[in-house]
Amino acid sequence: MYPVVKNRTYNRRKLLVVAGVLFAVCVGLIGRLFWLMVIKSEEYAKRATELHERERSIKAERGIIYDRNGVALASNVPVCTISVIHAQITDPERVIAELSERLGLGEETVRKRVEKNSSIERIKSNVPKETADEIRNLGLDGVMIDEDYKRYYPYETLASRVIGFTGSDNQGIIGLEVEYDEFLMGTDGRILTLATAHGAEIEDAAENRIEPVAGYDLYTSLDMNIQSYAEQAAEKVLKAKNANRVSLIVMNPQNGEIYAMANVPEFNLNEPYVLTEAMLSGVEEELDDETKTELLNAMWRNPCISDTYEPGSAFKIVTATAALEEGVVSLNDTFYCPGYKIVEDRQIRCHKSGGHGSETFVQGIQNSCNPVFMEIGARVGINSLYQYFKKLGLFERTGVDLPGEAGSIMHKAENVGAVELATISFGQSFQITPLQMLRAVSAVVNGGRLVTPHIGVTIKSQDGTVIKTLDYEESDGAVSEETSEIMKELLESVVSEGTGKRAYLPGFRIGGKTATSEKLPRRSGRYIASFVGFAPAENPQVVAIVMIDEPEGIYYGGTIAAPVIKEVFADVLPYLGIEEEYTEEETEEYRTASFPVPSLVGMSVNETKELLKSYEFGEIHYLGEGDTVTEQFPLAGESVKQNSDLILYLE
Repeated sequence: MYPVVKNRTYNRRKLLVVAGVLFAVCVGLIGRLFWLMVIKSEEYAKRATELHERERSIKAERGIIYDRNGVALASNVPVCTISVIHAQITDPERVIAELSERLGLGEETVRKRVEKNSSIERIKSNVPKETADEIRNLGLDGVMIDEDYKRYYPYETLASRVIGFTGSDNQGIIGLEVEYDEFLMGTDGRILTLATAHGAEIEDAAENRIEPVAGYDLYTSLDMNIQSYAEQAAEKVLKAKNANRVSLIVMNPQNGEIYAMANVPEFNLNEPYVLTEAMLSGVEEELDDETKTELLNAMWRNPCISDTYEPGSAFKIVTATAALEEGVVSLNDTFYCPGYKIVEDRQIRCHKSGGHGSETFVQGIQNSCNPVFMEIGARVGINSLYQYFKKLGLFERTGVDLPGEAGSIMHKAENVGAVELATISFGQSFQITPLQMLRAVSAVVNGGRLVTPHIGVTIKSQDGTVIKTLDYEESDGAVSEETSEIMKELLESVVSEGTGKRAYLPGFRIGGKTATSEKLPRRSGRYIASFVGFAPAENPQVVAIVMIDEPEGIYYGGTIAAPVIKEVFADVLPYLGIEEEYTEEETEEYRTASFPVPSLVGMSVNETKELLKSYEFGEIHYLGEGDTVTEQFPLAGESVKQNSDLILYLE
């Protein structure tokens, strides 16, 4: 009897254990379902959607970069992106063969991507539309073609370091492209399609398309023609002097608008990762990745804003301005230059070893005499001199709207002794950028207004609506108007009578200052020849600086740099509508008098020869085999200068 009761108790326990286990399992399952269906519902719904939805981006058209006249400097060309969907490919070998041949890719490279079991695999971007159309016409299953845009630079090398370029993701890398990237890049669109769990697109499913939004356009102060003039002049002296490079900036001193910024040799913006011949010069072995990256970074660097140098004698403009402002020198003060000046225990030479002898302050500027400026610097003193450095923006970056701008390198005032003060006075013992120098000179000659050099002017939408007008800081009082007027006259005399004579341009009043800077270490035989000039001298509308880095042979700024600015101004000033005004002496010396062209159409050759005896034409060209003039150039009534050529067409 007792064993029966014992078995019943044992069975009851087993049932309770089993029931407990089942209950625990049910609770666990219910809890898991609650976790999946309530707590994690959004996440798993998103995963399910991602499994069945395929998204392809539609690249937004990047904004155009225009020059001041509305000429496109950076635009877009339609290209395509070729991708494959593994689950939809029905003939993989044909796909591999066709894509490899038409896209110029290795067969193994294409095979890896075609055979990769992914929802979508990109084969190649930036494919020309013509090539993409050829592939589309093949009707290859599983091959997707999406339209895209590629940045295109119609003038290739023009202002390469200023405009900059974009990467494969269409984002800016250097220059204006990166500075204004947030405005230019736009917003990409999307194409959403439904797919099966195996990755195949559902053909009859609706396609959800979100259109891209194009980027805004950037209108700049750059002028394609002035940039071309600057680059041509820079290229000419680069080759003539076999220099490392030549940098040239042309700017409006009244508002800081930069018309041109050349750094030759430039590089091709459509092939920004191809090193120029200049960068490969002297490289004999095959480049490793690290060395190539260093060379590319050097090629992309903008020396006008990123490199500092000792400005040399051009900086005497600042020293003279400070001295006049402080009242420690007058135009008639006299100095004596024996060819050197003793400062403490140092003998510091003048560029003219025999010295200039007795000279006035005006002659000291015209002669670019170091001893004169050492004396003037000592009169001003380092504390007052540094005050004018600050007023002229030499202790700060210019604020130009380009990335990578460097700052100046200066001694602290308390560390400047008599020797340092002497060398600072004529442009040594410190370093600034070319743009800092140009900005300071602009303030000296524009009446004392410190402007911000800049390139961006307005941001507009594609329909021309102004989105943003770009504003830049200006401040008055850097220099008094009286001192500014005096400095303009003094610097004009440097060109008409002094070391800057080779920048003289008949009919135009040009002011400027030459400089020859010895690169560190001293006595290495490496120099930078430079010249900073402005015109018209009485009311400057354009200011320019040229830097010739390590020229061979003659390296003096007055000899090789001044003519570069003369050549640029000869093109730029008439282009800007600034007319020549010849003095009587210039008219006589350069025969620049003008006269109206007579009407010659209908006359015989003999009649024209008789009439033209009373005119001062240069060469007269008769074109054609007849005896009667049917056309002429210049046209009748047009005003021309003496010695101008005349072309007559005969029938």
